[in-house]
Amino acid sequence: MGLKDKVVAEGMKLATHPKVAPLLQDERFMKLFMAALSVPGRLTELTEEQKANFIKVMGLAKAQDVADLKRTVRALEDELGRLRSQLRERGDRER
Repeated sequence: MGLKDKVVAEGMKLATHPKVAPLLQDERFMKLFMAALSVPGRLTELTEEQKANFIKVMGLAKAQDVADLKRTVRALEDELGRLRSQLRERGDRER
């Protein structure tokens, strides 16, 4: 049984406890509980937005930009090698 399963099982036990059941029926508590559950997702979203803004403002390259540039450089190096080989072959034939 994983951690999530254990937490869910304990949550179900807690939800049926006589002292907790009235809390779960209170609309204010449930709104607070749902807001608390949404905090990690909102923090992640906010962090990603701030990271993107920082990268943009500072003029930094994103990981995807760097990967694209590396791929382009690799393709250009391959093309340059091919052209050099062609030049060598032509030079050998002219001699």
